[in-house]
Amino acid sequence: MWAIQENRLHGQLLSYGGKTLVHGDKGELEFLLAGDIRIVPCPPSLRPEHCMEIRFHPQFSHHQFPLQREAYR
Repeated sequence: MWAIQENRLHGQLLSYGGKTLVHGDKGELEFLLAGDIRIVPCPPSLRPEHCMEIRFHPQFSHHQFPLQREAYR
């Protein structure tokens, strides 16, 4: 799993509703997200119950996973 981190020294992992946003495909995160962020492996200390897959975030609910990149023109 991959997480989204602020691109600064000791940047925080991005979260929603107190849960860290994660996704299983680094390439899809890089395709969907832009800005001052890094895509990083989930730390081993991050427990599954403290995570939310990005597909369940309201801003990404209209995306179909796995992504069909040809649908984005």
